[in-house]
Amino acid sequence: MTDRTTVHLEINGRAEALDIEPRVTLLDALREHLGLTGTKKGCAHGQCGACTVHVDGERVLACLTLAAQAEGRAVTTIEGLAGPNGELHPVQAAFLEYDAFQCGYCTPGQIMSAVACIREGHAGSDEEIREYMSGNLCRCGAYPHIVAAVRQAAEELTAQKQAAE
Repeated sequence: MTDRTTVHLEINGRAEALDIEPRVTLLDALREHLGLTGTKKGCAHGQCGACTVHVDGERVLACLTLAAQAEGRAVTTIEGLAGPNGELHPVQAAFLEYDAFQCGYCTPGQIMSAVACIREGHAGSDEEIREYMSGNLCRCGAYPHIVAAVRQAAEELTAQKQAAE
């Protein structure tokens, strides 16, 4: 008999209760139990960043986080990033505008990390963006386009924030 536990999460603004084994990762809970396959399973060792999601607004690697560790917390995945009417988040729009992807496998993790990078205030220069995005690998080498997209989105979000003040 396998021990099971009920984990309560807020996923993309929706309350979820999952009956899972305690060893289930947040990545597997999202993909296999909730059908949210936008978060990618890359290396499963926390080295590629493909599984980046936000937990209470902080970026985390879902492959290294047990679902039970997120008990009662708000989890945002790539599926929950767009606005309520489907409008793209400025980072998503910038990735499209700058062709900041090739095969696209790393793109959800790159975008989630970029949103956090900007929110954390680490998008002041290309060098800073590269440093704070360094945990997200792109096998295709789209890095120059990714940095340009993050820079553009950071400028747009800063302008939106200033206009709102």
